[in-house]
Amino acid sequence: MSATARKTALNAADIRAMKGQTPIVSLTAYTTPMARLMDEHCDFVLVGDSVGMVLHGLPSTLGVTMDMMVMHGAAVARGLSHAMMVIDMPFGSYEESAAQAFRNAARLMAETGAAAVKLEGGVEMAETIRVLVKRGIPVMAHIGLTPQSINTLGGYRVQGRDEAAKPMIADARAVADAGAFAVVLEKVPATLADQVTEIVDIPTIGIGASVGCDGQVLVVDDMLGFFTAFKPKFVKRYADLGTQAEAAIAEYATEVRARRFPEPEHTFADQAPAKKT
Repeated sequence: MSATARKTALNAADIRAMKGQTPIVSLTAYTTPMARLMDEHCDFVLVGDSVGMVLHGLPSTLGVTMDMMVMHGAAVARGLSHAMMVIDMPFGSYEESAAQAFRNAARLMAETGAAAVKLEGGVEMAETIRVLVKRGIPVMAHIGLTPQSINTLGGYRVQGRDEAAKPMIADARAVADAGAFAVVLEKVPATLADQVTEIVDIPTIGIGASVGCDGQVLVVDDMLGFFTAFKPKFVKRYADLGTQAEAAIAEYATEVRARRFPEPEHTFADQAPAKKT
């Protein structure tokens, strides 16, 4: 599957230039209809590997594949005309070497129309980021809680407290120096997030970080109340659409079993109605 290139109002340079300006708005998207809903309201839309948990019922993001990201990325691209599209590189697609990372990042961009990729890691991924950027692939970095590393982090814990703050600052500096145009800070103390935001010259995008970050991102199914398996502390529910959807489905089932649906206005007559002259 391939997607034709899109002309968007924003690109990586535009997002980087928003450092210290009006806060950057972002949400995740995995489908065309959802992308259309957020296009005019978001500066960039992230096709996150969270799709594995949100739409595919996986226990973590580790089972997400390149083919899954390509499919969902191409779908989201069809719904965007204003917002920049950033796509996650799934677990195992970039850690082995810079060459592997370039090959898979190039595929994601070519087959989805994404304007940039996002990958997890700080100091250890700096050289890979540098190689990708030099070869024309804009990179958004992701530090703090990195979901692809939950097995080594010991779960979805806050990162960067106490003595762990120094390595976090080193990670932020490393990815900025390597050429990342922005960095996601996930589940880190607010004071540390503010410190990182002040130190680095690229935008910080918070998710469970601080209101002082240069922008914010949330998983759309979390903030709309569709995903209810668990609710992270940093999520604000702006709607409870999951409950509403379940109620509507239950009402539909009741009406079908009671033969109250379909009603006459939902069915067709034996003959077509006469055309008006």
